[in-house]
Amino acid sequence: MQDLNSFPVTRKWPARHPDRLQLYSMPTPNGVKAAIMLEETGLPYEVHRVGFEKQEQTSPEYLALNPNNKIPAIIDPNGPGGRPLPLWESGAILLYLADKTGQLVPLDAAGRYETIQWVMFQNGGIGPMFGQLGFFLKFAGKDWEDKRPRDRFVDEAKRLLGVLDKRLDGRDWIMGEHYTIADIMSFPWVNALHSLDGARELLGFDNFRHVGRVLQAFLRRPAVVKGLKIPAAPPA
Repeated sequence: MQDLNSFPVTRKWPARHPDRLQLYSMPTPNGVKAAIMLEETGLPYEVHRVGFEKQEQTSPEYLALNPNNKIPAIIDPNGPGGRPLPLWESGAILLYLADKTGQLVPLDAAGRYETIQWVMFQNGGIGPMFGQLGFFLKFAGKDWEDKRPRDRFVDEAKRLLGVLDKRLDGRDWIMGEHYTIADIMSFPWVNALHSLDGARELLGFDNFRHVGRVLQAFLRRPAVVKGLKIPAAPPA
């Protein structure tokens, strides 16, 4: 482990426990993935809330950690070779933490790559499409008379839910019997869309019964219950 003071982000968010993994995040569908993973694995960590309402994700200190100004990001003071490792992009973070702990990813090569395949499915499909649909429903397009832009994302969200539903038919989790990072990647987004006003009816969510079944199992996990609220909202 080495001193974290060389990272500019620690000037804005000082590390009270520099021996612990540092998490920079917000409780968004992407942000909670890392918190859930950390809770599932039991790794000690310290959380720092990156306030979007203050545009803190575009601060020079945060951009020095993540030039893409998104959350989550981490610094592991005990990275490979004993050196601190900064890392961003939720898929990369979850895969790194799985490898670090030997948890939530199959150890055999075939299972590992199949799991990574479903991680990429979320990165390239579920996240972007569900996010765009959510933006239309909540902000940009809910009052537009022309519904074609919105419906493009509705149709693609339905298609992706169909892919996931077919995969889960006869399976407890995406990879079968065992819960993995593939589930932690996808189900925060499924939960967010399911909870959004109007989305459930618009998508016919109840038709995707295997997705609904596994979502409920996901939401019952203690690490998920806790992780969905990390970082906590600031005091009123």
